[in-house]
Amino acid sequence: MSLQPIKPITLMGANASGKTEIALELARRAGGEIISVDSKQIYKFLEAGTAKPAGAWTDTPEGRLYLAEGVPYHLVDTLDPRATYDAGAFVKEAKTIMAAVWTRGKVPIMAGGTGMYVQAFWNGLDELPAANPELRQELAALVQAGGKEALHAQLSALDPEAARGIPAGNVQRVMRAIEITRLAGRPVSQIWSGKFFNALPAHEGKFVFLKWNKELLAERVKRRTVQRFDAWAAETRALLDGGYAQDCPGLKTLGYPQVMDFLAGTISKPDAVHAIIAVTMAYAKRQNTWFARYKNALRLELEKFEDYDPAALAEKILNA
Repeated sequence: MSLQPIKPITLMGANASGKTEIALELARRAGGEIISVDSKQIYKFLEAGTAKPAGAWTDTPEGRLYLAEGVPYHLVDTLDPRATYDAGAFVKEAKTIMAAVWTRGKVPIMAGGTGMYVQAFWNGLDELPAANPELRQELAALVQAGGKEALHAQLSALDPEAARGIPAGNVQRVMRAIEITRLAGRPVSQIWSGKFFNALPAHEGKFVFLKWNKELLAERVKRRTVQRFDAWAAETRALLDGGYAQDCPGLKTLGYPQVMDFLAGTISKPDAVHAIIAVTMAYAKRQNTWFARYKNALRLELEKFEDYDPAALAEKILNA
């Protein structure tokens, strides 16, 4: 990798930051291919609700690739919504893809908002027990019956230290911590090595944090939600009619539960839109908090809408 003229670029930011457009500009200017770092865009059939880059599967000399505006875009549109996916699976696939991209003489450009995947890829993961479907079902049933608070209470009983570090609202992390503790037979806080939270290795890659003014980001989220809602509802209805369960992993992603409430008639369209905006902004806050700790990342502050110029920002990143 050290023989390459350009280091891999990792572009991070909250939902609706405009990462895809900048990543495409970077790919065109640097001769790159994009690796999605998004736990939602990996799923097939979820487009409007995940802001998956518009593209199509195409036969190329390198094999069948998903092309967005002619640029290979990896780790999108590959997984059935019934399947589970985690950081370990992402790291394994992303490393294989990155090696192939280098072999083709292209620059890998990672782009997305799933901070755990970024951290796991660059800093590694502890050796942990594999996911257990039966235990996951048991914990999902606990959430269904008692809510996220009941799930967090179980973690507090098993490992108070881990519970203090993971908020109840982060159901997936709480669930995974319980799973590890119960399968390993000892508290997960004693298993985590801490290397996961090391600084990102700036000598190996270029890291970029796209940071919007909060009010402007909220407006972007609102616009996107309103524009996409009808298509979002249509694709969700198609999945449900096609036999997908409401609690399958793909449909538990951000915003889909609110769309399903609308389809069931339990909330109005305006209320569903408002709820999606609220949960998206809550998630964006957590994303920004996560990415802000990377002090060695190039931080691009966007304080007005005019600051968002994908071509200019891509050039700035390449010249940094």
